[in-house]
Amino acid sequence: MKRTIFLLVLILSTTMVFAQKGKVTTAKSLKDTGKLDKALEAIKEAIDPNNEKSESSISWPTTYETLGEIYQAIFQSKDAAMKKLDDDPLPKALEAYKKALDLDDKGRNDNSIKIKFTMLIQDLQNQAVEAFNKEDYKKALKSFELVLEIQENPIIKKDSPNAIDTVIIFNAGLAAYNAQLYDIAIKYYKEAAKHNYNEGKTVQLLSQAYQLNKDTVSALTVLQEGIKKYPEDNGILVNLINIYLFANKIDDAMKYLDMALVSDPKNASFHFAKGTLYDKLQDEANVVKSYEAAIEVQPDFFDAYYNLGALYYNKGVKQSEVANAVPSNENTRYEAELKKADVWFEKSLPLMEKCNVIKPDDPYALESLKNLYYRLKMIEKYNVVLEKLKK
Repeated sequence: MKRTIFLLVLILSTTMVFAQKGKVTTAKSLKDTGKLDKALEAIKEAIDPNNEKSESSISWPTTYETLGEIYQAIFQSKDAAMKKLDDDPLPKALEAYKKALDLDDKGRNDNSIKIKFTMLIQDLQNQAVEAFNKEDYKKALKSFELVLEIQENPIIKKDSPNAIDTVIIFNAGLAAYNAQLYDIAIKYYKEAAKHNYNEGKTVQLLSQAYQLNKDTVSALTVLQEGIKKYPEDNGILVNLINIYLFANKIDDAMKYLDMALVSDPKNASFHFAKGTLYDKLQDEANVVKSYEAAIEVQPDFFDAYYNLGALYYNKGVKQSEVANAVPSNENTRYEAELKKADVWFEKSLPLMEKCNVIKPDDPYALESLKNLYYRLKMIEKYNVVLEKLKK
């Protein structure tokens, strides 16, 4: 009689175990037929700690593997109603697969989960790209970081222990940079740069992330190391020059500008930048030479024409002041000094007229032209410019 009772208890408990594991099987079948809402309901019952009947299924690795499959299927579904079951299912899928691996001390589910990890990586990459395109950079970053986490999982890592996914690392940095999470961007850009990914471009982005993070010293160090590694990269040179210009370190900026011009002598911007530096040094001869070189390389370089024209105009103004300082009873001398001023205004005029051709509505060029026409007594042209300025 006792044996019969014991046997009945054993049969009942075994039936209950199979009943709960049957819930997992049912959830899997519902998932396969697209009934994801019912599948999710069934699997949640199998992992509910408040459900007395879930004792067997709650510690079964297959339960969590199935849970992961359901969440992944929600992401992949084309049915809008099914998509609404969870607003961010892929991280939950990953947690479910990891739980399955933790519970599976004999590694029976390793191979099947490895396949699911591979598919999950693809889903996360797709989600990251979609989020990036929608300018949801934080979600893109999270998705890229989950890809990197999966790639570090032992069951994935053991096949290629030395593999480094520099594309994902760089993209994580790019997403963090756009999300203005500069500390995180720096971490990923540094890792990408260590593996020479995107070469000088990554160096520039890393430097910019440091600058935006208010760390100019590190930004400068990165660029200085980068130019040694990629000496032909003008982008790094430009960033270096800009930092030195901003810091008013003329000699350092000039040194790197000279380097830049050696590698790219036809770059009008480099010649123009040298002109502005020489202007700070009050080296007029080299100011003129640099602006003229910029114009020779790029005949429509507005700023070079304008700065050179302004230089001559200002010299004319100073010479006018010299003329005005002549005593009123020395008219001959006054006229002679005034003619010297006109020489500078006449040199400025064609440059400012060229500015007006390149940018007809630029107010600064028009204002300069108005003053030049007035000083040179070109009244008809003066009136035309005056009317244009009024409009």
